[in-house]
Amino acid sequence: MKEILQNINSPKDLEALNISQLEKLAQEIRELMIDVISSRGGHLASSLGVVELTIALHSVFDAPTDKIIWDVGHQSYAHKILTGRGEVFNTIRSYGGISGFPKREESLYDTFSVGHSSTSLSSALGTALARDLNGGSNKVVALIGDGALTGGMALEALNYAGEINTDLIVILNDNEMSIDQNVGGLSSYLVRVRTDPTYYRLKEDLEHILTRIPAIGKTMLRSAERLKDGLKYMLVPGILFEELGFTYLGPIDGHNIGKLQEILKKAKRLKGPVFIHTVTQKGKGYKHAELEPNRFHGVGPFSKDNGEPILHSSKDKNYNQVFGNTLVDLAHRDSSIVAITAAMARGTGLQHFSKQFPERFFDVGIAEQNAVTMAAGLANEGFKPVAAIYSTFLQRAYDQIVHDVCLQKLPVVFAVDRAGIVGEDGETHNGLFDVSYLRHMPEIVLMAPASGFELNKMLTASLTTFEKIPVAIRYPRGKAPDIDLLSTCETITPGRGKLLCQGEVLLILPLGSMVEPALKARKLLLEKGIKSSVINPRFVKPLDRDLICEEAKKCRNVLTVEENVKSGGFGSAILEMFEEEGINDLLKVKRLGVSTPFTGQGKREELLSFYGLTAHGIASEAEKLCYQKEKVQSNE
Repeated sequence: MKEILQNINSPKDLEALNISQLEKLAQEIRELMIDVISSRGGHLASSLGVVELTIALHSVFDAPTDKIIWDVGHQSYAHKILTGRGEVFNTIRSYGGISGFPKREESLYDTFSVGHSSTSLSSALGTALARDLNGGSNKVVALIGDGALTGGMALEALNYAGEINTDLIVILNDNEMSIDQNVGGLSSYLVRVRTDPTYYRLKEDLEHILTRIPAIGKTMLRSAERLKDGLKYMLVPGILFEELGFTYLGPIDGHNIGKLQEILKKAKRLKGPVFIHTVTQKGKGYKHAELEPNRFHGVGPFSKDNGEPILHSSKDKNYNQVFGNTLVDLAHRDSSIVAITAAMARGTGLQHFSKQFPERFFDVGIAEQNAVTMAAGLANEGFKPVAAIYSTFLQRAYDQIVHDVCLQKLPVVFAVDRAGIVGEDGETHNGLFDVSYLRHMPEIVLMAPASGFELNKMLTASLTTFEKIPVAIRYPRGKAPDIDLLSTCETITPGRGKLLCQGEVLLILPLGSMVEPALKARKLLLEKGIKSSVINPRFVKPLDRDLICEEAKKCRNVLTVEENVKSGGFGSAILEMFEEEGINDLLKVKRLGVSTPFTGQGKREELLSFYGLTAHGIASEAEKLCYQKEKVQSNE
């Protein structure tokens, strides 16, 4: 029984608890997290690591008046539990439940909606500047992890924060280093000295006295400043942040609630930007997550007893497994193939490549812009770079794809993983825009496989037989369908689709992941007397104009289906093609896709059903389309 947690309904309830009770609360929060996440999956290791830090934050600061802003947000589970969502925590990442990330619509305590990395410092800066403009005095606190701090956006914000010198507290959650007792003792002493108001009064008095000494006062002051700077470079571990204009405090044990409270209270009294360096252990309190923090960063359901995943048997491989295995096979035959990822080696399926070809594998950290332009540089020198990046994160490198890859026609291959509905991670992680933001770029070829077999052939063609041009291959999260459901192919030719079934009334054009449900929808339509043609287009750019237009003119009713936003997507490309070919007036066209991309989280199957991107949903839209066409003709 969680004796303390059951009485916590808001951060105000922490005021009555002593340190011993707060430590007990931390234990109970961890137990709740493990209970819930083991049954439904989530970002466990990161959240386990910041429980004490979160308790200390909410016991010292007065949220939501004081603004606490999280970076990425996958470490915010304790924050959600402490801010009135403990009773519904068991609904996290589920359809209709609470989000796995901070979300403004969900709670006043969620100051800023997040999901992507390296954003907290910039949003906190804007929040602090708004406070200053409004004449407020509340505190603004930004949390960021050591991984997220590598992002260029975070470094830009640090640079500007030191320049404008507004009141801002930045907390670094460093979970990659252990605490050395000697270093900790010295840093604690430096913290006490530099946060003591007496130090600043003494410093100002000394400067005043020295400058009044005739002839030599200013020289003595400059000497004192040089001596001070020299000592700081030798003794202060956070000198980089000091030079950027921050008062650096740390490193601090991120699991010592008393010490954290002490340092946070001191930071509240300081003026200007303050940088607090906390050291935490990822997966703290659950031995399996402590031993394998990377595996428990984002984890599916698992056994609490042994930490082993609860697997659902399937004969099909996931798309990222097909991609990773294919790339390894190709790299054995071609030494010019290199692989790049942005902190997602395991997620994209590149872990085997990284072990077999370490000299040809580059993980740039959370820095997608750097990944793309670095790939362009490699391509420019004759290598064949494959950049494997989730669709939602590739958005961050839009300009680099346009300017550094496409403009120069450099043969970079983009493996656009997690394209479409991702599921439980919600709208910040869904890859619903890549067709729209890639297809209008000059020179690039854009493909979407309908099976693992096709992904293998598309990647092989991209690195062997295609001309030296940029290529993007988008594919969804999860299993690759059985190729027996689809018409297989031996080779991939640019701009060539495949007619899978012939009909007379309706043409269905499903893109990539929608081919399998479209074929099932065709069977449902046959039961109602509607004979459909189904084309697997394979390419968004270039389109197979001859095949699609010929079949469209025959059937007259056309339904496009895509796991992407409708605006500017595959259906839009088909409409544009029909207009260019002068046949749009002859056809009735319906686009089926995602019209409201920010609808929340849930299982992938639930969200696909919500959007009508299932066999039954496709059949229903097709039937309405055909009925409307017949009705119009009967009135003419």
